[in-house]
Amino acid sequence: MGNPNLPPSNEAAVAAVIDPDVTVASTVTSGWVSMATFRTVMAVVLAGTLGTSATVDAKLEQATDAAGTGVKDVTGKSITQLTQAGTDSDKQSVINCMQSDLDVANDFDHVRLSITVGVATSDVGGVVMGLAPAYGFASENDSTTVAEIVT
Repeated sequence: MGNPNLPPSNEAAVAAVIDPDVTVASTVTSGWVSMATFRTVMAVVLAGTLGTSATVDAKLEQATDAAGTGVKDVTGKSITQLTQAGTDSDKQSVINCMQSDLDVANDFDHVRLSITVGVATSDVGGVVMGLAPAYGFASENDSTTVAEIVT
């Protein structure tokens, strides 16, 4: 359990994002997050209004560096497909990942969130939260898009 005397931003960082936006049928990805910086990450997939017959898939991918070298899926780290027909508009899904979930034997140490919108334009977004920082405060490793932290 975290220290109740510290602000939550010291223990959890906005490590990467997929900006919420209207997305045509395509795949969008976050930036890469180093698992040397965070022991765990939590990706939150945000589905807004889904277009007619739309589908949304999301998964975590891993790579050996921040350039995405050797990119491949993290085994078992994908959501059950969200669908407009399944009334999944305005829903969220969460994917948890620990360092040990990566292919560490082959030097995979970076993760990113990948969201694929199928069939019809839909509102989607995502946030990858970095948790359990290896050193210092999590907020020291926030994405450069974080404009402000209010404590």
